Amino acid sequence: MRLRYLLLASLAFAPIAAAEAREPVTPEQRIERLERQLRQVQRQVFPKGQPADTAGFVDTPAATQEAVTTLTSRLDAIERQMADLVRTGEENTHRLSVMETDLARLRADNESRFKAIEVGAGGATLPTATGPDIALSPAPQPRVEAPRLAPAPATAITPAATDFASAGEAAYVTGFDLWTAKKYDAAIIQLRAMSSSFPGHRRVSWANNLVGRALLDKGQPRAAAEALLANYRGDPKGERAPDSLFYLGQSLIKLGQASQACKAYAELSDVYGDTIRPALKTMIAPARAQAQCK
Repeated sequence: MRLRYLLLASLAFAPIAAAEAREPVTPEQRIERLERQLRQVQRQVFPKGQPADTAGFVDTPAATQEAVTTLTSRLDAIERQMADLVRTGEENTHRLSVMETDLARLRADNESRFKAIEVGAGGATLPTATGPDIALSPAPQPRVEAPRLAPAPATAITPAATDFASAGEAAYVTGFDLWTAKKYDAAIIQLRAMSSSFPGHRRVSWANNLVGRALLDKGQPRAAAEALLANYRGDPKGERAPDSLFYLGQSLIKLGQASQACKAYAELSDVYGDTIRPALKTMIAPARAQAQCK
């Protein structure tokens, strides 16, 4: 009996002794074995794929500290750029608001100055639709051409005079370009600003004349006639005074006052005669025919 017990005990502990004789199992090996067993179970339980909780599981290691640091730096840079863009947008909005305010102030100032110039030019105004006709009195302009002055020597030209001439020329050209582009409102503002900012400049007569033409082009013949008459009466010796007198007649035709337009064309020929530039002179006969002048 005792012998049988010892035999059974030796048989029972034989596998344990054999297992102890093998090399010990590491944790990694145990994990791999468990993973293989788990995959075998999943294939049996979920033959069509992995369950939702384990789908997409990969053995890719988590993000490293270097990757996290790089991503954080890039996000910080993007935030700084966004902040710079927002600040720049706010600054541009403020500048635009200031420019609009200055432009409105300049427009109001130029309007008041222009009205003062018109009043000082002789108080000539256009009639209302039911008022009397315009009386065009001869301007105090001699029939003979004024003598041309010899150019001043180079030593007499000061930097200030040069700046005044070039700046006035540039201001007029800007207004002329706006008028050519049919931006009549902007052209009128620019040309009136040039006229008030550069008194005595040779382009003032040109600018005032072009203001009248711009008003005529935009469909405001009465305002155009006022501006053109003021330029002619205010500076009859100006380089574009004859043009203003001609386009005054054109404005009067638009206003339905053909007889007054004929008076304007007659005064143009009487006052300026042979001094009228050729391009303008060729326009007088068709204009008189349009107004049916006798």
